[in-house]
Amino acid sequence: MSRLVFVLLDGLGAAAAATHMSFLAALTQASQARHTELTAELPPLSRPIYATLLTGLTPLETGIVRNEDARPAPAPTLFARARAAGLTTAAAAYHWVSELCNIAPFTPGRDRLCDDEALPVSHGLFYSEDAYPDAELFRDAEALRFRYEPHLLLVHSMGIDFAGHASGADSRAYREAVRAADALLAASLPAWLASGAAVIVTSDHGMDADASHSDATEAARRVPFWLVGAPEDAPLPVRQADIAPLAARLLGIPWS
Repeated sequence: MSRLVFVLLDGLGAAAAATHMSFLAALTQASQARHTELTAELPPLSRPIYATLLTGLTPLETGIVRNEDARPAPAPTLFARARAAGLTTAAAAYHWVSELCNIAPFTPGRDRLCDDEALPVSHGLFYSEDAYPDAELFRDAEALRFRYEPHLLLVHSMGIDFAGHASGADSRAYREAVRAADALLAASLPAWLASGAAVIVTSDHGMDADASHSDATEAARRVPFWLVGAPEDAPLPVRQADIAPLAARLLGIPWS
């Protein structure tokens, strides 16, 4: 069966990615990765776009248009489809992913550590602090990968978004968070590829100089997308709503 590591770098704008993610740039220049840029759906907020990335539906189609709308996705998620196909699933991710895919509202004592084959995300390490260190998040993902050998693994970090909200996209702190994420990928991605996995790296939304991403601006909406280790005939997405069907194709599971 095919494997996929889906990396979601929260708050990573396309301009910062193009300038500060030198490892991914090297892969792209060497034709070892394919790269494009996408325009985030409206509104460019985290929870609505998580739902889009996991269901292939726009925020208006899911009805999840606010970060405060804590409920399961109203359509089958990529994780639910993978489990229905008999695949093993895991996620090291912000707790809103647990709410969208598994159960809402998130209860830390019950839901932070997940090990339940009956749930769409069967194996999860979910965090609820925006300042949770990216390095720890990537270690969480590796722990899940070594223990469960999932076919679908979500790696969802908040460090870039946290730095952007604290200091704005024009700040040194934001740039350093982008560089740190690139370094974490440089340390992790070769092992993922060696395990036979394809890798998606993208973001939900960007960040502007006002330390926000609420507006319909290029800074808030333009995001990067990389595809690594995938068959050459796998198409790059044109819209964020294309990413979930692409992920299903890479996993070899039906989408329609």
